[in-house]
Amino acid sequence: MSKEAILERIISDAQTAADATVAEAEGRAAEIIAEAEARAERDRQGTFAIIAERSKAIADGKAATARLDAAKVMLAAKRGVIDEVYARALEKLKALPQKDAVRLAEGLLLSYAEDGDELVFATNFAYKAQVLKLAVVAEKNLKNSGKTADIDGGFILIGKNSDKDLSYSALLALDREERQAEIAAKLFSDGVSNA
Repeated sequence: MSKEAILERIISDAQTAADATVAEAEGRAAEIIAEAEARAERDRQGTFAIIAERSKAIADGKAATARLDAAKVMLAAKRGVIDEVYARALEKLKALPQKDAVRLAEGLLLSYAEDGDELVFATNFAYKAQVLKLAVVAEKNLKNSGKTADIDGGFILIGKNSDKDLSYSALLALDREERQAEIAAKLFSDGVSNA
């Protein structure tokens, strides 16, 4: 073979090798681009999933806050109704006719008075004289202190060991503490179990 033929052959082999290297490089570049695009798509989908998850969490949080706020408003309204019930009960107790007020006082004295207690009537209690004539007053040696207290009806028993607030507001507060859940259930039952 001639020198020129060898040279042409070398150039041709070099060109073939160069073309193969370029084709291989282009193929590898296409693979890298495809992998990068696939990774970018996965990242984009993952970001959308994170955004959707966070959006749902925010919406759920706001919904929970709204439910909690609504429950607080409802509870305040229920408490307001119960407050009104007890306020009306207090007014009715303060307006009891003589017979009922004296009978209530007698029952309280029989239950709570101890021998020698002093009676301190509410300033607005109209039936002091009738209560002082009750048999329980003599039986338990109760004394009228002559003082009055700024309480809502009823009286206070001043004892040797302890004092007992038997004002109408104190009696209703005790009743409310003991029966509030029961009263709320009766007032607000709607046929659905309240959990």
